[in-house]
Amino acid sequence: MLENKTILVTGSSRGIGAATARLAHEYGANVVLHGKTESVELRILAQKLNCPYIYCDVADENSVKREISRLGSIDILVNNAGINPSKTFMKLTSDDWHGIFETNVFGAVNFSKAVIPEMIEKKYGKIINIASVKGYDSVAGKPAYAASKAAVMRLTSSMAEELAPYGILVNAIAPGFVNTEMTKATMSPIILKQIGKIPLKRMARAEEIAGTILFLASDKADYITGQTIVVDGGYSLV
Repeated sequence: MLENKTILVTGSSRGIGAATARLAHEYGANVVLHGKTESVELRILAQKLNCPYIYCDVADENSVKREISRLGSIDILVNNAGINPSKTFMKLTSDDWHGIFETNVFGAVNFSKAVIPEMIEKKYGKIINIASVKGYDSVAGKPAYAASKAAVMRLTSSMAEELAPYGILVNAIAPGFVNTEMTKATMSPIILKQIGKIPLKRMARAEEIAGTILFLASDKADYITGQTIVVDGGYSLV
């Protein structure tokens, strides 16, 4: 599906990002990994996939530009890096709000701005942003995280309209509950109750989210842009 395409996946040392990188490798893509730091997990995955990696804070625009300049042409960007602290509105600090938006929103902005100029030159590119069902007003909870993911969805549609004339397609995925380390770290009785309401009666596997991401990255989705695709086992229906 992705032969001869170079795909950069941010936040790919674990979870959805790592699953996406592994599946992209199976599909024949040239994979570039990214992590916030040069972690053991990042190095091990790069060795397994025999692929390069970069590391930087997605919120640091200059660092992002520097790392991207070291790479060759990027055909597909998956803006997956994100944080998901589980705090109520009154317990969220100003630093919490800034940190969440700097990573979840400005991280996507910084990486997109770094790769788009070359995409414009070759009149081709795919950008897939990772949002969340929490970004919809029908799904309550995690106010800062939810607000950041709503922003990602709106960013996606705006980018898609602006970049369509250059052959660049921009879409988003809105996962529900996914069985990852991040989800486990924020587990609580409330979240367990929400998971119990999923019509399919289970959380998603990271590989299932990766499959949808790479569908959008492939030529099977060349007439889809500006969309947010919900992958939540029916959770947003209840």
